Amino acid sequence: MSKTPRRRDLENEEKILKAVEMLSFVVNDVTTPRNIRNSIKEVINSLSKKTTTPGIRAAAAINVLDEISQDPNLSTISRTRIWSSLTLLEEIKD
Repeated sequence: MSKTPRRRDLENEEKILKAVEMLSFVVNDVTTPRNIRNSIKEVINSLSKKTTTPGIRAAAAINVLDEISQDPNLSTISRTRIWSSLTLLEEIKD
């Protein structure tokens, strides 16, 4: 039984909102380096714009977040939150 396109879009938007919420914790963490905070803010902004499909927004965010997660200056908890949001975003398909 396949999901209707509208229901899938709603589920994808819900996953994006959860990922944005997790990324917001990283942005608001004072131990997060400024360059990483700025990059994550850009990711949050691009995920929030609804000018493209959820799949395209998620794919663009995945590329940036994957690079950010490899930064040695990132704290363990922030890295874990980024990985959790990556997992959510990887589930999104158009």
